[in-house]
Amino acid sequence: MFLAVGAMALLCLVSVSHSAPLGCEHLLRPLHQLDPRPLEGRWALVAGSLSHLPYLDRFKQRDSATVNFSSNTSDTNISYSRSIRLDSTCLYHSYNISLEGSSFTYDGTDKSNLTANFVHSSCQDCLLMRMDVESGKRQHLYLFSRRREVEQEEMEEFRAQVECLNMPPPVVMDAHKELCPEAQTEEKHEGQKD
Repeated sequence: MFLAVGAMALLCLVSVSHSAPLGCEHLLRPLHQLDPRPLEGRWALVAGSLSHLPYLDRFKQRDSATVNFSSNTSDTNISYSRSIRLDSTCLYHSYNISLEGSSFTYDGTDKSNLTANFVHSSCQDCLLMRMDVESGKRQHLYLFSRRREVEQEEMEEFRAQVECLNMPPPVVMDAHKELCPEAQTEEKHEGQKD
């Protein structure tokens, strides 16, 4: 009789644990295989968190930011450009990256210094980028979307993902601040004389 009661209690606990909120392992799972075609185009930074506080303070000074992915001729090598509006000035920078599964590396960089991957998000038009720098000494987590703002439940999921990494609460971008115009073909500052 005691054994039957114990077995029933164990079954109840197992069923309750399966209906519990999603754990960190689930929230931070990398995308299995990234298809670069839906990645292409412009994404607005919605929110981000950085574990290194001096970088987080600098991050908070941004008015807005975007990333733009464009395919070369390969499914694994693509161009990645970013724009940052800071004090009404636009800064642009371009990189070539190589995709492998959910991970990516910046071409021409020390791959042992940076681990970067795309993380699953329930937000359908969002892109979640996670970067571990110097073997996890610094972590970055960025939420991008095709929209300037996301729904409350999508932001709550991002906050939970940030919390799972023991990072400071995310900085949310002001959706009313202007984005930089699309990047020029060469790297330069907006308004810079040729």
